[in-house]
Amino acid sequence: MTPSPVSQSSTSDVIIIGAGAAGLMCAISAAESGKQVQVLDHANKAGKKILISGGGRCNFTNLYTEPSNFISQNPHFCKSALKRYTQWDFISEVDKAGLPWSEKKLGQLFSDKKSEAILNMLLDRCDGLGVHIQLDCSIETIEKTNDEYFVLQTNIAQYSCPSLVVATGAMSFPTMGATDFGHRLAKQFDINVTATTPGLVPFTFDAFEKGRFDGLSGVSMDSDIECNGQSFRENILFTHKGLSGPAVLQISSYWQPGNTVTVNCLPDFDLGESLKEQQKKNPNKHLVSILKNHFPERTIKAFCNPLDVSQPLQNYKHSELEDIANLFQKWHFIPSGTEGYKKAEVTLGGVNTDEVSSKTFESKKVKGLFFIGEVLDVTGHLGGFNFQWAWASGYCCGQAV
Repeated sequence: MTPSPVSQSSTSDVIIIGAGAAGLMCAISAAESGKQVQVLDHANKAGKKILISGGGRCNFTNLYTEPSNFISQNPHFCKSALKRYTQWDFISEVDKAGLPWSEKKLGQLFSDKKSEAILNMLLDRCDGLGVHIQLDCSIETIEKTNDEYFVLQTNIAQYSCPSLVVATGAMSFPTMGATDFGHRLAKQFDINVTATTPGLVPFTFDAFEKGRFDGLSGVSMDSDIECNGQSFRENILFTHKGLSGPAVLQISSYWQPGNTVTVNCLPDFDLGESLKEQQKKNPNKHLVSILKNHFPERTIKAFCNPLDVSQPLQNYKHSELEDIANLFQKWHFIPSGTEGYKKAEVTLGGVNTDEVSSKTFESKKVKGLFFIGEVLDVTGHLGGFNFQWAWASGYCCGQAV
Protein backbone atom coordinates (compact mmCIF):
# COMPACT_ATOMS: atom_id res chain seq x y z
CA MET A 1 0.00 0.00 0.00
CA THR A 2 1.43 3.40 -0.99
CA PRO A 3 1.36 6.06 1.73
CA SER A 4 -1.08 8.84 0.94
CA PRO A 5 0.45 12.20 0.05
CA VAL A 6 -0.30 15.03 2.46
CA SER A 7 -0.15 18.81 2.25
CA GLN A 8 2.11 21.00 4.36
CA SER A 9 -0.75 21.49 6.83
CA SER A 10 -3.35 18.82 7.49
CA THR A 11 -6.32 18.61 9.86
CA SER A 12 -8.12 15.34 10.67
CA ASP A 13 -10.76 14.21 13.13
CA VAL A 14 -8.31 11.65 14.54
CA ILE A 15 -4.55 11.27 14.34
CA ILE A 16 -3.06 7.96 15.39
CA ILE A 17 0.66 7.78 16.13
CA GLY A 18 1.85 4.29 15.26
CA ALA A 19 0.97 2.02 12.32
CA GLY A 20 1.23 -1.23 14.26
CA ALA A 21 -1.47 -3.69 15.28
CA ALA A 22 -3.28 -1.41 17.75
CA GLY A 23 -2.94 1.70 15.60
CA LEU A 24 -4.24 0.08 12.41
CA MET A 25 -7.17 -1.53 14.24
CA CYS A 26 -8.03 1.81 15.83
CA ALA A 27 -7.87 3.52 12.42
CA ILE A 28 -10.28 0.96 10.94
CA SER A 29 -12.69 1.25 13.86
CA ALA A 30 -12.66 5.06 13.85
CA ALA A 31 -13.06 5.28 10.06
CA GLU A 32 -15.99 2.85 10.19
CA SER A 33 -17.62 5.32 12.58
CA GLY A 34 -17.30 8.03 9.94
CA LYS A 35 -14.18 9.78 11.23
CA GLN A 36 -11.45 11.20 9.01
CA VAL A 37 -8.33 9.37 10.17
CA GLN A 38 -4.62 10.07 9.71
CA VAL A 39 -1.97 7.54 10.83
CA LEU A 40 1.64 8.68 11.32
CA ASP A 41 4.64 6.37 11.76
CA HIS A 42 8.37 7.03 11.78
CA ALA A 43 9.14 3.64 10.16
CA ASN A 44 9.46 3.06 6.42
CA LYS A 45 6.89 0.24 6.52
CA ALA A 46 3.66 -0.25 8.46
CA GLY A 47 3.26 -3.16 10.87
CA LYS A 48 6.88 -4.28 11.11
CA LYS A 49 6.31 -6.19 14.35
CA ILE A 50 3.28 -7.90 12.81
CA LEU A 51 5.52 -9.18 10.02
CA ILE A 52 8.11 -10.79 12.31
CA SER A 53 5.64 -12.16 14.86
CA GLY A 54 5.14 -15.88 15.33
CA GLY A 55 8.23 -16.70 13.33
CA GLY A 56 6.74 -14.87 10.34
CA ARG A 57 3.34 -16.58 10.64
CA CYS A 58 1.65 -14.11 13.02
CA ASN A 59 0.14 -15.70 16.12
CA PHE A 60 -2.78 -13.29 15.75
CA THR A 61 -4.94 -14.32 18.74
CA ASN A 62 -5.62 -17.08 21.23
CA LEU A 63 -8.82 -19.12 21.54
CA TYR A 64 -8.59 -19.03 25.33
CA THR A 65 -8.13 -15.30 25.87
CA GLU A 66 -9.15 -14.28 29.39
CA PRO A 67 -8.28 -11.29 31.62
CA SER A 68 -6.12 -13.67 33.68
CA ASN A 69 -3.72 -13.86 30.70
CA PHE A 70 -2.67 -10.24 31.26
CA ILE A 71 -0.31 -8.54 33.71
CA SER A 72 -1.01 -5.03 35.01
CA GLN A 73 -0.96 -3.09 38.28
CA ASN A 74 -4.72 -2.89 37.72
CA PRO A 75 -5.78 -6.41 36.64
CA HIS A 76 -9.38 -5.24 36.06
CA PHE A 77 -8.51 -2.61 33.45
CA CYS A 78 -8.36 -5.00 30.47
CA LYS A 79 -11.73 -6.66 31.15
CA SER A 80 -13.99 -4.14 29.44
CA ALA A 81 -12.20 -4.07 26.08
CA LEU A 82 -11.59 -7.83 25.98
CA LYS A 83 -15.30 -8.37 26.55
CA ARG A 84 -16.38 -5.88 23.87
CA TYR A 85 -13.95 -7.07 21.19
CA THR A 86 -13.18 -10.76 21.61
CA GLN A 87 -10.91 -13.26 19.90
CA TRP A 88 -14.00 -14.46 18.00
CA ASP A 89 -14.49 -10.96 16.56
CA PHE A 90 -11.01 -10.89 15.11
CA ILE A 91 -11.27 -14.49 13.87
CA SER A 92 -14.43 -13.39 12.06
CA GLU A 93 -12.48 -10.61 10.31
CA VAL A 94 -9.80 -13.09 9.24
CA ASP A 95 -12.48 -15.47 7.94
CA LYS A 96 -14.24 -12.67 6.04
CA ALA A 97 -10.95 -11.82 4.36
CA GLY A 98 -10.70 -15.45 3.24
CA LEU A 99 -7.46 -16.07 5.10
CA PRO A 100 -6.88 -19.67 6.26
CA TRP A 101 -5.51 -20.20 9.75
CA SER A 102 -4.46 -23.05 12.04
CA GLU A 103 -4.34 -23.72 15.75
CA LYS A 104 -0.77 -24.66 16.66
CA LYS A 105 -1.16 -25.54 20.36
CA LEU A 106 -2.65 -24.12 23.55
CA GLY A 107 -5.19 -22.12 21.55
CA GLN A 108 -2.56 -20.23 19.55
CA LEU A 109 -3.89 -19.26 16.11
CA PHE A 110 -1.51 -18.68 13.20
CA SER A 111 -2.01 -17.42 9.67
CA ASP A 112 -1.44 -20.15 7.07
CA LYS A 113 -0.42 -17.47 4.58
CA LYS A 114 2.20 -15.90 6.84
CA SER A 115 2.17 -12.60 8.71
CA GLU A 116 2.00 -10.45 5.59
CA ALA A 117 -1.54 -11.70 4.91
CA ILE A 118 -2.76 -10.33 8.27
CA LEU A 119 -0.98 -7.02 7.73
CA ASN A 120 -2.34 -6.68 4.19
CA MET A 121 -5.85 -7.41 5.48
CA LEU A 122 -5.55 -4.45 7.87
CA LEU A 123 -3.96 -2.16 5.28
CA ASP A 124 -6.60 -3.03 2.69
CA ARG A 125 -9.34 -2.19 5.20
CA CYS A 126 -7.65 1.14 5.95
CA ASP A 127 -7.34 1.87 2.24
CA GLY A 128 -10.99 1.05 1.58
CA LEU A 129 -12.10 3.32 4.42
CA GLY A 130 -10.01 6.28 3.27
CA VAL A 131 -7.49 6.16 6.12
CA HIS A 132 -4.33 8.13 5.28
CA ILE A 133 -1.08 6.46 6.38
CA GLN A 134 2.05 8.60 6.38
CA LEU A 135 5.31 6.69 6.85
CA ASP A 136 8.85 8.03 7.40
CA CYS A 137 7.19 10.69 9.56
CA SER A 138 9.19 11.82 12.59
CA ILE A 139 7.29 13.84 15.17
CA GLU A 140 9.27 16.79 16.48
CA THR A 141 6.78 18.49 18.84
CA ILE A 142 3.22 18.03 20.07
CA GLU A 143 1.25 20.81 21.71
CA LYS A 144 -2.35 21.28 22.73
CA THR A 145 -3.89 24.62 21.81
CA ASN A 146 -6.52 26.62 23.67
CA ASP A 147 -9.15 25.55 21.15
CA GLU A 148 -8.61 21.94 22.26
CA TYR A 149 -6.69 20.87 19.16
CA PHE A 150 -3.43 18.93 19.20
CA VAL A 151 -0.81 20.32 16.86
CA LEU A 152 1.95 17.98 15.69
CA GLN A 153 5.04 19.35 14.01
CA THR A 154 6.81 16.70 11.93
CA ASN A 155 9.59 16.43 9.36
CA ILE A 156 6.91 16.26 6.64
CA ALA A 157 4.11 18.64 7.61
CA GLN A 158 2.14 20.14 10.46
CA TYR A 159 -0.87 18.08 11.53
CA SER A 160 -3.75 18.97 13.84
CA CYS A 161 -6.69 17.10 15.36
CA PRO A 162 -9.11 17.15 18.30
CA SER A 163 -8.44 13.44 19.06
CA LEU A 164 -4.88 12.08 19.32
CA VAL A 165 -4.27 8.35 19.80
CA VAL A 166 -0.89 7.09 21.01
CA ALA A 167 -0.30 3.58 19.63
CA THR A 168 3.48 3.67 19.57
CA GLY A 169 4.18 0.40 21.37
CA ALA A 170 7.14 0.45 23.73
CA MET A 171 10.82 -0.50 23.87
CA SER A 172 10.81 -4.17 22.84
CA PHE A 173 12.50 -4.94 19.50
CA PRO A 174 14.44 -1.67 19.05
CA THR A 175 15.71 -3.04 15.72
CA MET A 176 12.13 -2.65 14.50
CA GLY A 177 12.22 1.01 15.46
CA ALA A 178 10.65 0.60 18.92
CA THR A 179 11.24 3.50 21.34
CA ASP A 180 9.87 5.00 24.54
CA PHE A 181 8.22 7.84 22.58
CA GLY A 182 4.73 7.07 23.93
CA HIS A 183 5.92 7.08 27.53
CA ARG A 184 7.77 10.37 27.03
CA LEU A 185 4.65 11.88 25.48
CA ALA A 186 2.55 10.75 28.45
CA LYS A 187 5.02 12.39 30.84
CA GLN A 188 4.92 15.59 28.77
CA PHE A 189 1.21 15.79 29.59
CA ASP A 190 1.83 14.91 33.26
CA ILE A 191 0.45 11.37 32.92
CA ASN A 192 2.09 8.78 35.17
CA VAL A 193 4.10 5.93 33.67
CA THR A 194 4.77 2.85 35.80
CA ALA A 195 8.24 1.28 35.92
CA THR A 196 9.11 -0.55 32.71
CA THR A 197 11.17 -3.71 32.18
CA PRO A 198 11.63 -6.23 29.36
CA GLY A 199 9.01 -9.00 29.32
CA LEU A 200 8.76 -12.35 27.52
CA VAL A 201 12.55 -12.35 27.38
CA PRO A 202 15.32 -15.00 27.64
CA PHE A 203 17.35 -15.36 30.85
CA THR A 204 21.12 -15.10 31.01
CA PHE A 205 23.28 -17.41 33.18
CA ASP A 206 26.00 -16.40 35.60
CA ALA A 207 29.54 -17.70 34.98
CA PHE A 208 28.94 -20.93 36.96
CA GLU A 209 25.72 -21.92 35.18
CA LYS A 210 27.13 -20.85 31.82
CA GLY A 211 30.13 -23.13 32.31
CA ARG A 212 27.97 -25.96 33.59
CA PHE A 213 25.60 -25.93 30.60
CA ASP A 214 28.08 -24.78 27.99
CA GLY A 215 27.53 -27.82 25.76
CA LEU A 216 23.73 -27.72 25.75
CA SER A 217 23.10 -24.78 23.41
CA GLY A 218 20.21 -25.77 21.15
CA VAL A 219 18.83 -28.46 23.50
CA SER A 220 15.07 -28.15 24.13
CA MET A 221 13.05 -29.92 26.84
CA ASP A 222 9.42 -30.03 27.90
CA SER A 223 9.47 -28.56 31.42
CA ASP A 224 7.54 -27.04 34.28
CA ILE A 225 9.03 -23.70 35.34
CA GLU A 226 8.11 -21.73 38.46
CA CYS A 227 8.88 -18.36 40.02
CA ASN A 228 7.04 -16.11 42.47
CA GLY A 229 4.04 -18.41 42.71
CA GLN A 230 3.52 -18.57 38.93
CA SER A 231 4.23 -21.65 36.83
CA PHE A 232 4.16 -22.57 33.14
CA ARG A 233 4.44 -25.88 31.30
CA GLU A 234 6.14 -25.63 27.90
CA ASN A 235 9.57 -26.14 26.38
CA ILE A 236 12.79 -24.60 27.66
CA LEU A 237 15.70 -24.00 25.29
CA PHE A 238 19.36 -23.74 26.26
CA THR A 239 21.22 -20.93 24.45
CA HIS A 240 24.85 -19.85 24.39
CA LYS A 241 23.91 -17.06 26.84
CA GLY A 242 21.40 -18.81 29.10
CA LEU A 243 17.87 -20.12 28.87
CA SER A 244 15.02 -19.35 26.46
CA GLY A 245 12.00 -21.16 25.02
CA PRO A 246 8.27 -20.54 25.58
CA ALA A 247 8.21 -21.55 29.27
CA VAL A 248 11.14 -19.27 30.08
CA LEU A 249 9.68 -16.31 28.18
CA GLN A 250 6.41 -16.76 30.08
CA ILE A 251 7.98 -16.90 33.55
CA SER A 252 10.36 -14.00 32.80
CA SER A 253 7.41 -11.60 33.05
CA TYR A 254 7.04 -12.56 36.74
CA TRP A 255 10.75 -12.67 37.61
CA GLN A 256 12.56 -9.94 39.52
CA PRO A 257 16.37 -9.65 39.83
CA GLY A 258 17.62 -11.96 42.58
CA ASN A 259 14.62 -14.30 42.39
CA THR A 260 15.17 -18.05 42.18
CA VAL A 261 13.68 -19.93 39.23
CA THR A 262 12.77 -23.61 39.68
CA VAL A 263 12.64 -26.01 36.73
CA ASN A 264 11.29 -29.56 36.49
CA CYS A 265 12.80 -31.04 33.32
CA LEU A 266 10.71 -34.21 33.58
CA PRO A 267 7.12 -33.25 34.44
CA ASP A 268 4.42 -35.86 35.15
CA PHE A 269 7.02 -38.36 36.33
CA ASP A 270 8.65 -39.13 39.68
CA LEU A 271 12.26 -39.83 38.73
CA GLY A 272 13.37 -40.48 42.32
CA GLU A 273 10.77 -43.17 42.91
CA SER A 274 11.47 -44.70 39.49
CA LEU A 275 15.20 -44.97 40.23
CA LYS A 276 14.51 -46.68 43.55
CA GLU A 277 12.13 -49.12 41.83
CA GLN A 278 14.75 -49.87 39.19
CA GLN A 279 17.30 -50.42 41.95
CA LYS A 280 15.12 -53.19 43.37
CA LYS A 281 14.43 -54.82 40.00
CA ASN A 282 17.77 -54.30 38.26
CA PRO A 283 20.44 -53.61 40.91
CA ASN A 284 23.30 -54.31 38.48
CA LYS A 285 22.05 -51.89 35.85
CA HIS A 286 24.13 -48.73 35.62
CA LEU A 287 22.48 -45.52 36.74
CA VAL A 288 23.48 -43.62 33.58
CA SER A 289 21.70 -46.17 31.37
CA ILE A 290 18.44 -45.55 33.25
CA LEU A 291 18.87 -41.78 32.96
CA LYS A 292 19.45 -42.18 29.21
CA ASN A 293 15.83 -43.36 28.92
CA HIS A 294 14.86 -39.76 29.73
CA PHE A 295 17.73 -37.48 28.68
CA PRO A 296 20.53 -37.34 26.09
CA GLU A 297 23.98 -38.20 27.41
CA ARG A 298 25.31 -34.64 27.16
CA THR A 299 22.33 -33.37 29.17
CA ILE A 300 23.00 -35.96 31.88
CA LYS A 301 26.67 -34.98 31.98
CA ALA A 302 25.85 -31.28 32.34
CA PHE A 303 23.24 -31.71 35.07
CA CYS A 304 25.08 -34.36 37.11
CA ASN A 305 28.64 -33.03 36.93
CA PRO A 306 30.70 -33.62 39.10
CA LEU A 307 28.68 -36.57 40.47
CA ASP A 308 29.52 -40.08 39.25
CA VAL A 309 26.45 -41.69 37.65
CA SER A 310 28.33 -44.54 35.93
CA GLN A 311 28.04 -47.09 38.72
CA PRO A 312 25.46 -49.89 39.15
CA LEU A 313 22.25 -48.82 40.88
CA GLN A 314 22.99 -51.02 43.90
CA ASN A 315 25.96 -48.78 44.77
CA TYR A 316 23.74 -45.79 45.55
CA LYS A 317 21.83 -44.95 48.71
CA HIS A 318 18.18 -43.94 48.34
CA SER A 319 19.10 -40.41 49.39
CA GLU A 320 21.71 -40.24 46.64
CA LEU A 321 19.20 -41.36 44.03
CA GLU A 322 16.77 -38.68 45.29
CA ASP A 323 19.50 -36.04 45.07
CA ILE A 324 20.31 -37.02 41.49
CA ALA A 325 16.62 -36.97 40.55
CA ASN A 326 16.29 -33.51 42.07
CA LEU A 327 19.08 -32.21 39.84
CA PHE A 328 16.61 -32.63 36.96
CA GLN A 329 13.28 -32.16 38.71
CA LYS A 330 14.09 -29.44 41.24
CA TRP A 331 16.72 -27.46 39.39
CA HIS A 332 17.07 -24.10 41.12
CA PHE A 333 19.00 -21.20 39.61
CA ILE A 334 19.13 -17.43 39.89
CA PRO A 335 19.38 -15.78 36.45
CA SER A 336 22.13 -13.19 36.21
CA GLY A 337 19.67 -11.10 34.20
CA THR A 338 17.81 -11.12 30.90
CA GLU A 339 18.77 -10.41 27.31
CA GLY A 340 16.99 -7.05 27.58
CA TYR A 341 14.74 -5.14 25.22
CA LYS A 342 16.63 -6.28 22.12
CA LYS A 343 15.26 -9.81 22.64
CA ALA A 344 12.10 -8.99 24.64
CA GLU A 345 8.78 -9.56 22.89
CA VAL A 346 6.99 -7.00 25.08
CA THR A 347 7.54 -4.22 27.60
CA LEU A 348 6.15 -4.70 31.10
CA GLY A 349 4.68 -1.57 32.69
CA GLY A 350 3.78 1.62 30.86
CA VAL A 351 1.16 4.34 30.96
CA ASN A 352 -0.63 3.99 34.29
CA THR A 353 -4.08 2.51 33.63
CA ASP A 354 -5.54 4.34 36.65
CA GLU A 355 -5.17 7.53 34.57
CA VAL A 356 -6.95 6.14 31.49
CA SER A 357 -10.60 5.18 30.91
CA SER A 358 -10.98 1.41 30.49
CA LYS A 359 -13.97 2.02 28.19
CA THR A 360 -12.67 4.75 25.85
CA PHE A 361 -8.88 4.72 26.53
CA GLU A 362 -8.98 8.48 26.92
CA SER A 363 -6.68 10.12 29.43
CA LYS A 364 -8.56 11.25 32.52
CA LYS A 365 -6.29 14.32 32.69
CA VAL A 366 -6.10 15.42 29.06
CA LYS A 367 -9.27 15.54 26.97
CA GLY A 368 -8.84 14.06 23.51
CA LEU A 369 -5.62 12.15 24.30
CA PHE A 370 -5.87 8.34 24.06
CA PHE A 371 -3.45 5.47 24.74
CA ILE A 372 -3.81 1.93 23.35
CA GLY A 373 -1.86 -1.30 22.97
CA GLU A 374 1.56 -1.99 24.44
CA VAL A 375 2.22 1.61 25.50
CA LEU A 376 -0.19 0.96 28.39
CA ASP A 377 0.60 -1.00 31.55
CA VAL A 378 -1.07 -4.13 30.17
CA THR A 379 1.07 -7.08 29.07
CA GLY A 380 -0.21 -10.40 27.78
CA HIS A 381 1.22 -13.86 28.12
CA LEU A 382 2.98 -15.45 25.16
CA GLY A 383 0.66 -17.03 22.60
CA GLY A 384 -1.36 -14.37 20.76
CA PHE A 385 -2.65 -12.51 23.82
CA ASN A 386 -0.75 -9.29 23.12
CA PHE A 387 -2.19 -9.15 19.62
CA GLN A 388 -5.69 -9.64 21.05
CA TRP A 389 -5.04 -6.73 23.42
CA ALA A 390 -3.99 -4.61 20.44
CA TRP A 391 -7.15 -5.51 18.50
CA ALA A 392 -9.46 -5.00 21.50
CA SER A 393 -7.98 -1.73 22.76
CA GLY A 394 -7.68 -0.37 19.22
CA TYR A 395 -11.26 -1.25 18.29
CA CYS A 396 -12.79 0.17 21.49
CA CYS A 397 -10.77 3.36 21.28
CA GLY A 398 -11.72 3.80 17.62
CA GLN A 399 -15.38 3.67 18.59
CA ALA A 400 -14.82 6.41 21.18
CA VAL A 401 -12.63 9.00 19.45
